[in-house]
Amino acid sequence: MKQTIVRQDIRKLTLNDLVQFFVGIGEKSFRAKQVYEWLWKKGVQDFKEMSNLSKKQREALEQHFVIHKIAIDKVQHSLDGTIKSRFRLHDGHLIESVLIPVPMDNRYTVCVSSQVGCSLTCSFCATGRMKRVRNLDASEIYDQVAMVNEQCLERYQQPLTNIVYMGMGEPLLAYRNVLQSIEHITSPKGLGMSPRRITVSTAGIAKMIHKLAEDDVRFNLALSLHAADDTKRNEIMPINEQNNLDILMESLKDFYHKTKNRISYEYITFQNFNDSIEDARRLVKLCKHFPVRVNIIEYNPIGGTTLEKSDEDRIDYFAQHLRKNGVMVTVRRSRGKDIDAACGQLANKE
Repeated sequence: MKQTIVRQDIRKLTLNDLVQFFVGIGEKSFRAKQVYEWLWKKGVQDFKEMSNLSKKQREALEQHFVIHKIAIDKVQHSLDGTIKSRFRLHDGHLIESVLIPVPMDNRYTVCVSSQVGCSLTCSFCATGRMKRVRNLDASEIYDQVAMVNEQCLERYQQPLTNIVYMGMGEPLLAYRNVLQSIEHITSPKGLGMSPRRITVSTAGIAKMIHKLAEDDVRFNLALSLHAADDTKRNEIMPINEQNNLDILMESLKDFYHKTKNRISYEYITFQNFNDSIEDARRLVKLCKHFPVRVNIIEYNPIGGTTLEKSDEDRIDYFAQHLRKNGVMVTVRRSRGKDIDAACGQLANKE
């Protein structure tokens, strides 16, 4: 009886694993480097495209391995140039990525997902209403970047300049796969992007921020803050109950002192909830521990919540108070208002 070979996801193998495979089937070890380059530098998703391998070698790969590629399921184009893509994974689950272009600043950013769903249940986030199904593989995160980069080149004739891990899921709960994806994205054997162009955003998991510091990562870190006192933050972000602001500030100090990487606070303003001058004063105090930039974000409503978008004049007044007190501030107006641009909105439709 012929034995059935269970095909393994080839992109879970290291270069050394591939070397062992080729030597094991009587081939030269340098073939491994060729395949690795096809997978991670050229991003091919079919063994037949590996043209510098013989037919016999490609058939051996096909027999033993599979490439779990992601596929575009739906694309939405906003009038402001934002492009949202819903991807279907090999097991049928849906995730999202968003291309955010700012041509006047020559800035083209992709926002990528790190998990299918999320376990943190933040009240303002559509993804928080989905149960966490699984972490994305490093290759599935890499594919989002590669495929959105193709969109960017096609639409704007420019490559991506920045990557933010701010889509579906909590990146620090998919720690190993997120770091592996960044390794492939930044490696000369991969996409070769600078880690300084990458920002990982977390809702605030102190022990994992300490781990980032220990691992001496080279990318930037953003804290999804959204409230500068524990009472309000507990109300909209349950994760704060175990990771309060004092604990988070200690972990961020550790991260900054060990890595010297840039830290930013993401702060969505909600009408009459966290956008008063008193809220701004509290936020100023949280900006005194280490150099930090505050990104004030206009809320993109998702429905089913009492939280509302702050008026523009309240946002401007809030930002003005921060600047008067020496805080670096950027106000990011809502993008993709005419499409399902809020995190998790499009995937939630399925």
